[in-house]
Amino acid sequence: MEYLDRYLPKKNCGRQLWSGIEYAVSGGGWAVFGFPFAFIAPAFDWLQVEVTSYCNAACVYCPHTIYRDNWLNRHLPLDTFQKLRPAFRKAGLVHLQGWGEPLLHPDFFTMVSLARQAGCRVGTATNGKLVDASVAARLVAGGLDFVAFSLAGTTAEKNDFFRRGTRLEKVLEAIRFLQKAKEEAGAARPAVHIAYLLLRSGIDELPQLPDLLEGYGIDQVVITTLDFVSSPALVEESLFLTERTAAEELLSSLQEVAARGKERGLSIYYQLSVPGQRKQVCSENVQRALFISADGLVSPCVFANVPVARATFLVRGAVRRYGRMTFGNVHDHDLFRIWRQKDYVNFRRSFSTGRLTAFCRECPKLSCAQNE
Repeated sequence: MEYLDRYLPKKNCGRQLWSGIEYAVSGGGWAVFGFPFAFIAPAFDWLQVEVTSYCNAACVYCPHTIYRDNWLNRHLPLDTFQKLRPAFRKAGLVHLQGWGEPLLHPDFFTMVSLARQAGCRVGTATNGKLVDASVAARLVAGGLDFVAFSLAGTTAEKNDFFRRGTRLEKVLEAIRFLQKAKEEAGAARPAVHIAYLLLRSGIDELPQLPDLLEGYGIDQVVITTLDFVSSPALVEESLFLTERTAAEELLSSLQEVAARGKERGLSIYYQLSVPGQRKQVCSENVQRALFISADGLVSPCVFANVPVARATFLVRGAVRRYGRMTFGNVHDHDLFRIWRQKDYVNFRRSFSTGRLTAFCRECPKLSCAQNE
């Protein structure tokens, strides 16, 4: 599964709060130096829109695979997407991806066009299976700012095992198709990103990453770990390191990979949950971003809105019952109205008061170390 923060590193997202402005919303508007301005529409760093929860792969670590018997497959209706256009004008980026494969949506390229017309940056992520020469040309013509491709290993043996239904060679071929389409169109965009999932059993392959990607014209790579553990069989792969020494050793390895990438012209970023390192604002940027599912439900992040009817998940080995944490549906209400609802306002304020929900309090995103 691909997540937004894998290819939007901290320095590009304005995730730090400016000390002069309290970005918690007071009565629905910004509170500047403590004074509420409810009439000012919120400005989002990004809006993540799940255009579909259907997927044509079966990655072993993905909730789509683990929860397949209770999974809610949906395409976001185009008319619902159009209702979001006023909010797009207030967003720095609209990212078209969630728990499914975006290119499966029959109106995907229309949605790209509508988002572009709003004047914001537009990106997506894909497993690469549907990207041939024709689709690559449409991705370029559509004006996307970036396309992220997902990997979970540097060898076919490792990547293709975990990302079942996809192949490492097919992803690399898709990247070649996209770069060729850009060259033929004389276009600099979309930039090519890599969303790389680091699993415990893949640590030994990590040093090979810069060599694998050299020469493909990759704009940036973001390495993250498995943050949502949907099966007991995946606990050992999650890299929830309980000892700070182990975390520091892995951070050192990540730093070396980033340095080797820089020597090859690759910008490599990473995120890792570190014991004892806790932040006031999580890396999902819930104060200035949100997630909209394919069935229209609004949540603070993608992890809080997995489209499953009944499920459990694990936090550091402990089983928890999963329930979607949502604050309204864009089918029924304006997104700005949902953002200003009292319960959603109070949720965002909880990060400054320390009274977090249980779901957020246990989330590894609150203890992420990452390079700039």
